[in-house]
Amino acid sequence: MDRLDNTVRDYAWGSATAIPELLGRPAPGGPQAELWMGAHPGAPSVVDRGNGPVPLDRVIAADPTAELGAAAVEQFGPTLPFLLKVLAAAVPLSIQAHPTRAEAVAGYADEEQRGISVDASHRNYRDDNHKPELVCALSEFEGLCGFRTPAGAADLMASLDVPGLDPLIDLLRTEPEPEALSGALAEALALTGEQGRATVDAVARAVTASAPSDPTGELAGYAFAAAEHPGDPGLVAALLLNYVRLQPGEALYLGAGVPHAYLRGTGVEIMANSDNVLRCGFTPKHVDVPELLKVVAFRSGRPEIMRPEPDADGELLYPVPIDEFRLSRYHLAERPVVLPGDAPQILFCTGGTVELTSDGQELTLRQGESAFLPANGAKTVLTGAGAHVFRSTVTLA
Repeated sequence: MDRLDNTVRDYAWGSATAIPELLGRPAPGGPQAELWMGAHPGAPSVVDRGNGPVPLDRVIAADPTAELGAAAVEQFGPTLPFLLKVLAAAVPLSIQAHPTRAEAVAGYADEEQRGISVDASHRNYRDDNHKPELVCALSEFEGLCGFRTPAGAADLMASLDVPGLDPLIDLLRTEPEPEALSGALAEALALTGEQGRATVDAVARAVTASAPSDPTGELAGYAFAAAEHPGDPGLVAALLLNYVRLQPGEALYLGAGVPHAYLRGTGVEIMANSDNVLRCGFTPKHVDVPELLKVVAFRSGRPEIMRPEPDADGELLYPVPIDEFRLSRYHLAERPVVLPGDAPQILFCTGGTVELTSDGQELTLRQGESAFLPANGAKTVLTGAGAHVFRSTVTLA
């Protein structure tokens, strides 16, 4: 077992207080957006096994089988296949979608062949992996996820009474669903220049004026995004998406091709170990509309708000349709919990104190602390009545 020393990323959209409060540290005064736990080379956690601090990705690279287990190495390769985060959003993140694995392989190979630096600002594919993700709310959490039905999006736009939206409304009401959604998204992102900016500004005024009388709270979310990203055509694109609000303990799974954006709130997020993001709004970063339209899945549907499935030992599991990550949580009672040692795991304590015992080792985690458990076959016993612990691992074939 290794206590993890983790990096906090200070992206501009981050909350100044949520992560420091969770970690029990003074607020530094600037944004604290994400706490990374894992072996991603961009900000790997650090461990110390008696010979000084070493990044976890280097520890795993030195002996993948000892750290990850032979089964995980065979199934996923010699790297930790997931990244665990705390995400604390004070302003909306970019609207984005992620590619399938096949799309990532093809896109990465194409950009490599064209000689585009992996660090270039206009690069779309940083690696050849897909990036499914799951976010579990720690606070009330607002976001956008998946497409509304074309009729639902048209009705929302029509309710705002903005003439500049009429072409999108007509498209949504007359074309078959895939063509309606893809055409409306392309039209929304083309609202640039003087005329386009006038439409975006009119939408911003309309959602802000209508928000106080909206019983669903959806327009307040759009008004918040409009205030934080003035003039961004992503606001019109956002009207195509479902608004969703999570309560603590509820979660969303986001597969390939699903457009989404997190608006505000704090959550635990887990994802496949990838940086592949195609953006389409609420961002000053590169937006490649043709590539985005190739990746997005143009089908409507309400997002499924996930509530954990309880197991006999008290584990609360958020089931997902992929094997690279498996997220669950425990609210420990008097009875100890025993975890198997057949796969790599990261444990993260979000409340109380939990004692870990494994193969003669003992480790205490308090709120905001985390640990890496290598797949050495040894079981780990968790004790600490009242403690809240997230467990991240993989699903072995």
